[in-house]
Amino acid sequence: MKLPEVKEADKYTGLYVVDFGDHCGVGFTAGEVAELLESEQFAEVMVYKIYNARPDGGMELKGVRREEFHLEKGLFFYAAEEQTAREDWERLLVWAGKTPVPSRAKVHLARFPDGHYVTALIYPAEFDEEFSQWLLEGKYRTKGPVEGGLGAVERYYAQNIEVLSREQLFPVTSYEMFTGKELMDATRRVFVR
Repeated sequence: MKLPEVKEADKYTGLYVVDFGDHCGVGFTAGEVAELLESEQFAEVMVYKIYNARPDGGMELKGVRREEFHLEKGLFFYAAEEQTAREDWERLLVWAGKTPVPSRAKVHLARFPDGHYVTALIYPAEFDEEFSQWLLEGKYRTKGPVEGGLGAVERYYAQNIEVLSREQLFPVTSYEMFTGKELMDATRRVFVR
């Protein structure tokens, strides 16, 4: 893959490069990549996330498996008592109000049939590292055990839980997502944005 010379490379951090084989496109959002991968025409493209950009225009890329765009990961903060769980829930939402989440996410405060509680943070799998960093920056701590990953999300959904409260979180983004014909047109460009 031959990347084009990029000016203002830092504005592309967090976006994606898609290698179409005969050319690549720089600057796709995660939602746009997910839509491309759902089409037969682009099912075999290679996808790279832009993790860092240098002043000289160079970019650090990390390959992303296409499956990541169709999976959810999560972090589950367990508590034995409702009061503790509510405090965990509220602290997480306060942090989200101060520092926007890296991508869309859902937060549940839930009770298990055995009387235990959980604050569940569930998000698209491709943002796993960003959510870990987001929580570290917020110094988010809980008193109970923590579980995370794909398997934890599957187990959570499979259990008979009662969701007591739920919130949907959204990132602050300045990118309007291309869909349909606009997105197909963008696949022919070297710079999407």
